Amino acid sequence: MRALNGGFRTVVIRSVSGAKSRDENRFAWFRVQLSTSSRARLEGGWTTLTESADPRPMIPLIPSRRHALRALRSRRSEPRAGFTLIEILVVIVVIAILATLVAPNIFQHVGAAKSATAKSQIEMLGAALDAYRLDNGSYPTTEQGLAALWEKPTVDPPNNWRSPYLRKPVPLDPWGRAYAYLSPGQANPQGYDLVTYGADGKPGGEGEDADITSWK
Repeated sequence: MRALNGGFRTVVIRSVSGAKSRDENRFAWFRVQLSTSSRARLEGGWTTLTESADPRPMIPLIPSRRHALRALRSRRSEPRAGFTLIEILVVIVVIAILATLVAPNIFQHVGAAKSATAKSQIEMLGAALDAYRLDNGSYPTTEQGLAALWEKPTVDPPNNWRSPYLRKPVPLDPWGRAYAYLSPGQANPQGYDLVTYGADGKPGGEGEDADITSWK
């Protein structure tokens, strides 16, 4: 093939090497611009170049299936860039801001849930105390305490004490303290006083610290 000095020639590349599969046995024709060499070294091996007078626009070289798979595997094996230190710090700051906005509301709901639980437990204990009174004629004394609802008292044991008046042992209040029981009571001299002093464990208070009683 006659070469052009310093120029380019439109040629057709006919692959003749590395053909092993049925697809590779087919002759693939590609139109490219090459320098004035009659032979070119490609990735698949030496390839014969023949001159072509095809006036159609040139198209890019189409790689073989083997070369395409090799390029795809090399791309997958390339390491991916991780997060920078600035990006991590930004995420931490955003999380901290969200925590300051959301945490107070969460804690407020937790306190309200504990107060509601205490009220439910006082009502449950009140029903058990009423059942105890029906069997024994009076409420347990202060000395006998709420434990008389689960086990027969050893102090002044009643004659008509029956099976436990609770399905489970006497629970603690939602803050982990025992309910204060007094019989006869100060607020109810004819009955009993049952109270929990809230989160702070002290008489009085507001919100989660407020007292929860059986007579209010």
